[in-house]
Amino acid sequence: MKLWLRKLVVAFVAVMTLGIYIPPITLTADADESKDTISEKSNINDERSTTAVSENEIEEEQWDQETFGDFPDLKEVYLEQLTENAKDQAFMKFGPRMIDRLEDEFITDILPAIEDVLEAVIAQADEDELRYYAITEEPARGFGERIFNVYDMRNQSDIVRFHVRRENRPLEGYWFNFHYHLSDDQFETHHNIGEIYWDKNIPPKWMS
Repeated sequence: MKLWLRKLVVAFVAVMTLGIYIPPITLTADADESKDTISEKSNINDERSTTAVSENEIEEEQWDQETFGDFPDLKEVYLEQLTENAKDQAFMKFGPRMIDRLEDEFITDILPAIEDVLEAVIAQADEDELRYYAITEEPARGFGERIFNVYDMRNQSDIVRFHVRRENRPLEGYWFNFHYHLSDDQFETHHNIGEIYWDKNIPPKWMS
């Protein structure tokens, strides 16, 4: 082949192959970059997945605690209800003329003792029986002693009776003696709860 023709062929081949030649290092770099990108995306997805799982677990735990939290004991519920009703009946018995002077001492000294008695009564009863326990809503007026009775609604029989008695003690004045009676001995025994002092003047009638 003539020299000028050989040069022409070499030049033509060089021009044709120039656009498609890719150095091996470029392929390696692109592959590494692609791997890094995929790895980063995978890590991000893993983090998002882990975060989502953690948040779901927290939400489920909070929902369980709110919805299925510790249920109060049935007897505790009845005790709270009876104690609150007992306080209401006592305040009704004191009446507007005595409530201001008796309220604080009653809540501090007398009501906790009444609650202890109610708790003992409830502890002896079955849960099926408790639903029928109630408190009377008619304290005795005037000079009567009755504050309230706890009774069984099925047969209207009293279980425990709570009373307050006026006592005029020489040289001291008037005291209010709070006590209760149980059905176990036909309400014979006088069980002391506590006392509140009035003064030397005659106290008003109950519920006046």
